[in-house]
Amino acid sequence: MSANDTTNADTTSPAVPERVGVLGGGRMGAGIAHAFLMAGSSVVVVEQSDAAAEAARERIERSIAASIARGHAGDPERLARALAVTTGVAAFAGCALVIEAVPESLELKTRALAEIEQQLAHDAVIASNTSSIPLARLADALEHPERCIGLHFFNPVPASSLIEVVVSPSTAPRLPEVAAGWARALGKTPITVRDAPGFASSRLGVALALEAMRMVEQGVASATDIDLAMELGYRHPVGPLRTTDIVGLDVRLGIAEQLERELGPAFAPPQLLRDLVAEGRLGRKSGSGFYEWPAPDAAPAPAPHPSSDPGTTGAPQ
Repeated sequence: MSANDTTNADTTSPAVPERVGVLGGGRMGAGIAHAFLMAGSSVVVVEQSDAAAEAARERIERSIAASIARGHAGDPERLARALAVTTGVAAFAGCALVIEAVPESLELKTRALAEIEQQLAHDAVIASNTSSIPLARLADALEHPERCIGLHFFNPVPASSLIEVVVSPSTAPRLPEVAAGWARALGKTPITVRDAPGFASSRLGVALALEAMRMVEQGVASATDIDLAMELGYRHPVGPLRTTDIVGLDVRLGIAEQLERELGPAFAPPQLLRDLVAEGRLGRKSGSGFYEWPAPDAAPAPAPHPSSDPGTTGAPQ
């Protein structure tokens, strides 16, 4: 990687790239943009339409304003100047790092990565935010797969402490160290994992969440009590079902299906999860999932969704 990728005015601490691109301005992409902006990068976000670009800009600006209101240092005017949101991957020219944050589809991600590569200098890095797709399959879409690495961020990105750095067999030897430095410069802790189905975090997190869903299906306990068991008994900050609501039931379903293909029936999605997704009950973003959420991004209501009551074995009626 070039020296320009990792240097800024403060040479005593790890640095973020001067110019970063993010493909996709949804919840994850907006959070990634937020993190790099607050760390000092200029960020360009590319969306598929003018309307989506405008929505992404508003999402990022709201997130940054909330962060500053909570006491995080930041100059709103500088941050606004450092953010560009547009359409067309040609805007990534000049970026030292581009991160794709598009939906969890192998076809969509490989096409996106190939398009991104055509816009970048030979020493620029291309990262995927995939949570379950083998990185080697994504790197195969590139003319230079050695520049590809996984940077798996967690939702919500601004508040999360972890970045999973995923290394494929073709990743350049120095790149994991460089990427870990970027993670630390964002104020997060990196872990480095070998390219394997579900990596470390998704494989463990989804396994726990799927078992919790099966317990709800079987009437073992309510969603609230299952979450409390993990929060109070095992010191998890958030239980597996509330986490599923925050991540999105559709996202969890897609990951589970990918892991079932890769690792076998232990990761088969419960019918309850399929039913909730089919009915549009996707968690916080839709207003209900295993819990009722009064409004998008609001705190959950104390009572769980009816599908979480003991004795209920199917989707809510």
